[in-house]
Amino acid sequence: MITCQPHNLRDLPPESRPYGIRVTLKHGTPFRQLLGDDWQKLHWYGTALERDRALEDMSRQPGVYRKGDIADVVFEKIENLAESRSR
Repeated sequence: MITCQPHNLRDLPPESRPYGIRVTLKHGTPFRQLLGDDWQKLHWYGTALERDRALEDMSRQPGVYRKGDIADVVFEKIENLAESRSR
């Protein structure tokens, strides 16, 4: 999926930001029909602390959701081990 507003995301290469978050869709969600079963979005950060703070923020219930609504996305911590261990 193409990012509609690329200025909303950082343009630094992932190699300089070894700590990441993979966003995928839950199994059985109707969004898979729109985006495909293999859709994912990666967000990269310079430190584990930055990543953990961003993950906490992403995991919050959006204010526009109704009570009882749940997001159809899964967040997973990822790490480029070679890059993070060379720091």
